[in-house]
Amino acid sequence: MAAFVLAFSIFPCQSLAVSTSATSSILVDVDSGRVLYEHNADAKMLIASTTKILTALVAIQEGDLSDTVTVSAQAAGTEGSSMYLRAGEELTLETLLYGLLLCSGNDAAVAIAEHVGGSIEGFVDRMNETAQALGMSHSSFANPNGLDHPDHYSTARDMATLACAAVNNETLIRIASTKSVTIGGRTMTNHNKLLQYMDGCIGLKTGYTMAAGRTLVSCAEQNGQRLVAVTLQDGNDWADHQALYAYGFSSFPAKSCASLGKVLSRAAVSGGSVSSIPLIAAEAFSWPVSEGETVTTKISLTAPLSAPVLAGSRVGEAIFFLDGQEVGRVPLLCGMDVLPEWEPAMATLKAGLPQ
Repeated sequence: MAAFVLAFSIFPCQSLAVSTSATSSILVDVDSGRVLYEHNADAKMLIASTTKILTALVAIQEGDLSDTVTVSAQAAGTEGSSMYLRAGEELTLETLLYGLLLCSGNDAAVAIAEHVGGSIEGFVDRMNETAQALGMSHSSFANPNGLDHPDHYSTARDMATLACAAVNNETLIRIASTKSVTIGGRTMTNHNKLLQYMDGCIGLKTGYTMAAGRTLVSCAEQNGQRLVAVTLQDGNDWADHQALYAYGFSSFPAKSCASLGKVLSRAAVSGGSVSSIPLIAAEAFSWPVSEGETVTTKISLTAPLSAPVLAGSRVGEAIFFLDGQEVGRVPLLCGMDVLPEWEPAMATLKAGLPQ
């Protein structure tokens, strides 16, 4: 295997200090998964209605938005925050999801669970299965709405994992980012004030119970970079999330290491009509970096290149390192055809012969 290393230039950025009022908090870059800030992020905490991110994700994955849901008496009578459902009322699953994510309807959560899971218990089983599949190993869910329960808890880190999955679900983020909507005869306004307070906020979910305090999971985007912030038990969450995003975007901007379809490097070719070929990135790759950090790119060829080589054939990969630790890989494709060095001469000779 042939390999060589390229220096990748990183321009320093200003690093700012940040802290929050939260008992537990974390800030994560969505696409890389890199943790940019954390405080007590593995403490098991009550999470209140931020639970409904998982409820919505399971419902979207397993239900049909156009399904008609008949509201049960149990759903209509659910305590706490509500979209004011009536027993026997018929609504689409999509309408209920708006009520779940905008109004934080505990009644909507129960109606969704009964319809999609067959029962609250059946749906909660799917919630826990999904959480484990996502890697939320320190979480347990006992209901679809987040009402306090001894077996209902998570951590800031696990909730960030959930949020990163949720923001990659187009339907969920479309609903969660809606400021206000009129659907199914109801006008609903999003409880997430960050949608009004800051540019680039794209959801996700607020929460509160007396025992849990204020909980907030949000996502913001700037210059194509997405960050997720989680604060649990935080009386100053609106300001804290804005401060976390200001810190993250300024101190850890995503730097492009490879662009899809663009030349990343060149490699030598033996026995060919040309001595080297361009290497094309088959995928894009970026990584958040802070002041003083260095990213290097190692070009690893499957084997030394010799003609003939066909354009588009995979010939190796670029491996990216942050301060010596691997952070990602991108396949490399040959950027042009390369004939054996005798073939162009033979073609020229043939062209000069009488026909």
